[in-house]
Amino acid sequence: METVIAIENLSKRYKDVQAVEALTLELKKGEIYGFIGLNGSGKTTTIRMMLGMIKPTEGSCSLFGRKVALKNTKMWERVGYLVETPYAYPELTVEENLRLFQRLRQIKDPEAVGRIIDQLKLTSYARRKAKHLSLGNAQRLGIAKAMLHQPDILILDEPVNGLDPAGIVEVRRLLRNLASNKGVSIFLSSHLLSEVALIADKIGIIHQGRLVEEFRTDELNSLIERKLLVGTRDNKAAAEVLLAQGVTCHLNAKGLIEIEEKELLERPDRVSEKLVETGFPPTYINVEVESLESYFMRSIQGEGEG
Repeated sequence: METVIAIENLSKRYKDVQAVEALTLELKKGEIYGFIGLNGSGKTTTIRMMLGMIKPTEGSCSLFGRKVALKNTKMWERVGYLVETPYAYPELTVEENLRLFQRLRQIKDPEAVGRIIDQLKLTSYARRKAKHLSLGNAQRLGIAKAMLHQPDILILDEPVNGLDPAGIVEVRRLLRNLASNKGVSIFLSSHLLSEVALIADKIGIIHQGRLVEEFRTDELNSLIERKLLVGTRDNKAAAEVLLAQGVTCHLNAKGLIEIEEKELLERPDRVSEKLVETGFPPTYINVEVESLESYFMRSIQGEGEG
């Protein structure tokens, strides 16, 4: 599959601040890459370097096999982007903003603006001035501008920021459709792993400017921690019985018996049977699954913070 974005050893330093350090990643045609990090982790700096808005201290970024550079202007005809806040002319309406952008992009298709207004559910706001839009609808306008010329690459910085839950679902479906059915490659940043996991094919976690972890979304299930929590009328005695039978367990901070053996996580009924047989029938038993946000925090804390 064709590689459309290739970042190699990309770094950016501002005097004493290392904003991005030795970042390497790639994105294939039709893939969605979720770039996850806290505010200030280096997400937007990376995106600005990808778009040629700022020059890297070291390393390089290539789009469609061509290095991002001022002389390679032709590549931008195939790239759409939304960086930080969605910019619009405040005194112009939604439709006027898009018509202006259509002229700037030299888009000849007369249906382009109407089609994107419909796609982004902006029809009822088409004649509203941009300055009177809610944060969510301003964000929709920003995404509409990024998509207006039907690019092959979309680079979106926090694209669902300000959207209500229904709007988030709509944008998620729209982006997934573009990738799956149109072959558009999408690089999007966010601070919410739980949201990105619903749409991305691949996820990279950036912290303090470094890519600390990268995985395919279908691998995430195996990375998340699970534990079996058991309660009885005498947890200390019940835990001693389980230990004597070779079950690795301990009492957690809440006084419950905690078991992390994979085999028993998949068959908690076996633990229940052992306890019933030894006179400690469980009063509580549950497989607790780590949340995606907890996994994200564990990943970055493993890098020496927290």
